[in-house]
Amino acid sequence: MNRRRLFAGGLTLLAATALMGLSGCSSTYTLNTEVASFGSWAAPRQPGSYTFDRLPSQQQAGDSADLQSRIEDSARAALSKAGFNEASDPKAADYLISLGVRINAQDRSPWDDPLWWRWHGSYSAWRYGYGPGAWPRRGAHPFYSPTDMMLMERRFERSVALLVRERQTLEPLFEARASSEGNNQGDMELISAMFGAALSGFPQVDPKPRRVSVMVGTPSPVK
Repeated sequence: MNRRRLFAGGLTLLAATALMGLSGCSSTYTLNTEVASFGSWAAPRQPGSYTFDRLPSQQQAGDSADLQSRIEDSARAALSKAGFNEASDPKAADYLISLGVRINAQDRSPWDDPLWWRWHGSYSAWRYGYGPGAWPRRGAHPFYSPTDMMLMERRFERSVALLVRERQTLEPLFEARASSEGNNQGDMELISAMFGAALSGFPQVDPKPRRVSVMVGTPSPVK
């Protein structure tokens, strides 16, 4: 498998500009994510005011800062649902919140699986069966160019990360990550939904990855 990074980001890396041109969703659909959360959020502690914590590189004017602003916009609804409110004065905020987004492209080969069961293309009559409609969909020819197969096999791994720290002590209190996979990069509505998935169940933590389904366009988990 050959992986090519298109979009890098995380709690210590600035996301590149791959999402700068992405627009909002035109329809609503269910997105399946894998979520894991960590931390030591004590039961008496309550969500409060927050401000976003940016790395020095994320504070520079230009595309990087613009992209970080869009990522922050995509997380606000999920943070509000979890009980946080954005501080009017960053210096008076109770919590610092760091955000990260990463999108990787994968170029998969059908030969990764001898029976092609995990192949997302339509070249194989073995997978789709014989009979009317099977062979005309390219299943009759066993050989295709690497470029042709790469375009059919392109998949994207998408992940978001969130870290909540107490502003005065800088103690990390809660960390959550959500990931999903699809045949496109997604857009900011998808990223917003993934932040909603990452904060589902807050403030409970569960380091074991679990499946959370969300509707793209809203951070509310699907029950």
